[in-house]
Amino acid sequence: MNDMRTRQQTVRDLYAAYLQDRKDKVDAMLTQDFTFSSPRDDHIDRTTYFERCWPKEPFFRDIHIEFLAIDGDEAVVRYRAEKRDGGSFCNMESLHFRRDKIVSVEVYFGRNL
Repeated sequence: MNDMRTRQQTVRDLYAAYLQDRKDKVDAMLTQDFTFSSPRDDHIDRTTYFERCWPKEPFFRDIHIEFLAIDGDEAVVRYRAEKRDGGSFCNMESLHFRRDKIVSVEVYFGRNL
């Protein structure tokens, strides 16, 4: 399997793990020096990411990947997330890889739908 296909599957598996409430799967996809950034978070480490960003209870009803592109070590994803409370929103994310693991994620918040 080529790197692009492997990285596409890793990205899809990442969002599927959120839906399945599988923190263990996400943990295995990240490098030890993983960082996460968003308008609310500035390069937080993986421990803080799991404390701050991983829902205590399942949060999403569904996540629809609308766009996914891979260019070298970067993946760009636009998705629509449906929350269990009935709300939904769109975001874009830039994921950077080191070999077969995700080393960083930068989230760009979109709009509520």
